[in-house]
Amino acid sequence: MELSTYFEPIDLSVVDFQSREFRPMLGDDIDVFSRQDHFPSIDEANLILLGIKEDRNSVDNPGCAAAPDYIRHYLYRLAKPHPDTHIVDLGNLTPGVTARDTYFAVIEALHQLLEKGKTVIILGGSDDLVFPIYKAYEILGRVINICSVDSRFNLEGGEEINSSNYLQHIILQQPNYLFDYVNVGYQTYFVGQEMIQLMDELKFSTKRLGEVQSAMENAEPLVRYSDVVAVDISAVRQSDAPANAVPSPHGFYGEQLCRIARFAGMSDKTSCFGLFEMNPALDRNGQTAHMLAHTIWHFIEGFYFRLNDFPYRDKQHYKRFTVELREHGIDIVFYKSLKSDRWWMEVPCDDDERRERYLRHTLIPCSYNDYLRAMENEIPDLWWHYYNRING
Repeated sequence: MELSTYFEPIDLSVVDFQSREFRPMLGDDIDVFSRQDHFPSIDEANLILLGIKEDRNSVDNPGCAAAPDYIRHYLYRLAKPHPDTHIVDLGNLTPGVTARDTYFAVIEALHQLLEKGKTVIILGGSDDLVFPIYKAYEILGRVINICSVDSRFNLEGGEEINSSNYLQHIILQQPNYLFDYVNVGYQTYFVGQEMIQLMDELKFSTKRLGEVQSAMENAEPLVRYSDVVAVDISAVRQSDAPANAVPSPHGFYGEQLCRIARFAGMSDKTSCFGLFEMNPALDRNGQTAHMLAHTIWHFIEGFYFRLNDFPYRDKQHYKRFTVELREHGIDIVFYKSLKSDRWWMEVPCDDDERRERYLRHTLIPCSYNDYLRAMENEIPDLWWHYYNRING
């Protein structure tokens, strides 16, 4: 079906272009689906913005479906983060008769956009929308990593999919195209030791809130390695983001979330960035919507500073280091980008079939500290983690 079939135009009055603080505003350069007779062309766009007003499978957060236009209200009025932006806003996905119908539309629309090589920013809606986002990559036959910036793991039980158990439903898909699920910012108040142990048994990557806040660079390699980055607003502390049904006094500060968004924007691998669970009915003077507009702004800025320096593309722009870990009987190969000073390390795979399937995942983003650990004859935790995943 034509892409336009899945969307409905937005009412530009929600943006309030008259209250402009900057010239030009970001909204001045976005081609918006605002009239039924003008669906914008995506051919020249490299960033696609769309809203999904769906919350019927949210858990205790009805009303988050209204978030997309509230975020647009602040986003469009920000200054341009880069002089040469090519952004299209497709409007809001038309909700289906049921939530499952909406999922089908998300899968079909996102599949078309990803197939054309577009990077997509999604304004939700509830967390369960990550499930149809995953399914769009499944149609492409692409094995992916999902990074969830969330205070919880979304691994609860239940036959019917909802915002608290979508990860369980992704894991149960066969054949499965999820290589790794990364949680950044979980809080032990909300997940408990049994759930943490289960995540370990599933060989998923997790970073506790305190680990990330003490050194934000700990999150960068995990975000850089992800195809999908999904933000649940409950990951942000209540004082910075009150518009959530399950707020917490602890969590990321707004500027820390913006930094994570910039990590995602700069990643050559990230092709879908989503914001979920923001409930305008619980907001205070638009505080949360405004903060999420800033978050998107940082993603956009990061996107336009992408350096296309993933090592598989052109290894002449890298320094290659081989570290011999004699006590362990292995060598680890590191690559340092001469463009960005970012680091990767190579994970071997002895099985030809698995190597072909996981080709995009054998070069692991890492930090300079991982290289230093290897020089001290220690195997970096990330290397061990992905070696075990790739080699089964």
